[in-house]
Amino acid sequence: MHLTMVPGIGGSNDEHWQSRWQDGAPDVSRISPSSWDDPNLENWMDALDDAAGSRGGDTILVAHSLGCLASAEWLLRNPKGARGVLLVAPPDPAEPAFPDTAGSFRDPRLEPLPVPGLLVASENDPYCTLPGARLLAQAWGVPVIDAGALTHINDESGIGNWQQGRDLLTAFAAGLGVSIPLG
Repeated sequence: MHLTMVPGIGGSNDEHWQSRWQDGAPDVSRISPSSWDDPNLENWMDALDDAAGSRGGDTILVAHSLGCLASAEWLLRNPKGARGVLLVAPPDPAEPAFPDTAGSFRDPRLEPLPVPGLLVASENDPYCTLPGARLLAQAWGVPVIDAGALTHINDESGIGNWQQGRDLLTAFAAGLGVSIPLG
């Protein structure tokens, strides 16, 4: 099974768990939009088409932050584009901390996703409260996991390889009847 990494604004640096998971993994790709720092939704849709579209649905999207909103929109446009999606620390567009530069992401479609998913949220995320994450999960029709107080669940959270997340992804993939290519 292939994994498609869908980072948030700026991509994920070398210390971010997405990069650590991808490093040395045999069948993992990452989106490459040209608008990392000034995100444009359509550009990110094209990047998802490039990274995941050719997989014929044989991929799991692994999204972080703004990548969650992009992944949800892409799946609603491409209902058979992936086997499932792991949504980690999605930002809430209603929160004051939502990035001004991400205006094209501000009005996400809040409809049930066409594939199984799992949303992982932090109790103290500055971009999305836990109740806000639960509302997103409910709208997308996916369960939510409270990961504890991990701020934005990124490299600044001090989680390193984020073993809890790897374990959640492994269990999620097993529930889909597939194994994942992380070492």
